[in-house]
Amino acid sequence: MGKRRKPSPPGRARMAVLTTAMAAGGAVLASGTAHAEPAPTLASVKEQVDNLNEQAEQAIERYNGFQAKQQKLQSDANQIQEKVVRGQETMNELRTRLGSVAADQYRNNGIDTSVQLMLDSDPAAYLERAAVQNQVADSQASLLKQAQDEQRKLDQDRAEATATLAELDTVGKQLAEQKNDIQTKLSKAQDMLNKLSAEDRAKINAQQSAEKAKAEAKQAAAAGAADRASRSADRPDMSTPAPPASGRAASAIAFAQAQLGKPYGWSRTGPDSFDCSGLTSMAYRAAGITIPRMSQDQWNFGPHIDRANLQPGDLVFFYDDLHHVGLYIGDGKMIHAPRTGKNIEVLPIAVMPYMGAVRPA
Repeated sequence: MGKRRKPSPPGRARMAVLTTAMAAGGAVLASGTAHAEPAPTLASVKEQVDNLNEQAEQAIERYNGFQAKQQKLQSDANQIQEKVVRGQETMNELRTRLGSVAADQYRNNGIDTSVQLMLDSDPAAYLERAAVQNQVADSQASLLKQAQDEQRKLDQDRAEATATLAELDTVGKQLAEQKNDIQTKLSKAQDMLNKLSAEDRAKINAQQSAEKAKAEAKQAAAAGAADRASRSADRPDMSTPAPPASGRAASAIAFAQAQLGKPYGWSRTGPDSFDCSGLTSMAYRAAGITIPRMSQDQWNFGPHIDRANLQPGDLVFFYDDLHHVGLYIGDGKMIHAPRTGKNIEVLPIAVMPYMGAVRPA
């Protein structure tokens, strides 16, 4: 047996590689420990959740717009397709009539008209028949023109139906994209809240309640200041409160009040849940006025009203892109459908960035 050889010690190059690797690993570990991301503060979580909910509401209004467009396109497509069916039936009838005329013409076209006149035993009777034949020819020409016109209309209707169905398909895809975007944002916000302790969630709710109370106090203070200023200026008309709602505005408010406590439901128009523009549109529908479905479109329905001249029943709008709307009920307050996870409530209009108002009634 030969002698065992002792393993040779690692060479300098190998030792250098190992040393470098160990040092790098240690540096990575040390770096990972030293630069670990700090736990998010409660305030930052609340801010992120609020931002996600606001982005979701913006996406919801876009979704509502695509949904309304989809419904209109579907209605248009149905009507156009009905026109195509009727047009095809007319063309089939015209083709049958043209076929009969062509067959008669073939049967009667064997002898030249001048020869028929010469051979006819009663030339006067022949001339009378010839006049009738001319009328038939005119009728045939008219029938042919009618068929050509009908075919053109049918081709146009078919082209319109094809274009409308293609647009409908595109809008359907956009609708699905918006739905996915909304669900992603809402899920992310909910995941962040789920990671909080019950105590932290209670703190966030308390902060929201405090913000609401602060807005109410601010609104009351502003109203009191305006009242004192008008009295000191001896202008009692300025201190007169807005008149109570009447007529259709009162009916809209009554409908909205009956929905208090029901959950927010995105892209819903009742009866069990509503989103913001769904609530306002259905409130005015109950009052006999059809207003647009989207908040941005509701902004253009009726005259714009100064904040100082608000009356119960006015639509009040928020944020630069007008993606939130509520129904003003007086005393600086509105009924609105807030966002996912909350219920329809009364809230001071001072809580959100106010943009303006519209009076539909």
